Amino acid sequence: MDFSQDDLWNQIATLGWDVRHDNIVIEIGGTVVSGIHQGKEYNKKWATQYGTRKYNKDAFIVIKNLSRTPFASSLPMDREHNPHHLKDAKPETTV
Repeated sequence: MDFSQDDLWNQIATLGWDVRHDNIVIEIGGTVVSGIHQGKEYNKKWATQYGTRKYNKDAFIVIKNLSRTPFASSLPMDREHNPHHLKDAKPETTV
């Protein structure tokens, strides 16, 4: 599939986003940042220095509209929490 800027603008219009006033950000997903401090003689083939960002082969672009993200906290249920999987089940008898 060929992709064009017109395709992007059409999708933004489909969502009803206002590119002039909404807070739209573009991020990259599918990345990893090394969190291990390596010594001076580390194996460069298998390890990376601390803080190095690598992009996976299947990395992807995420376009977020932060103006339309609901930031409402979850609310407690309006009933007693009584999950059915915690109830004692009668064991099946086998003959």
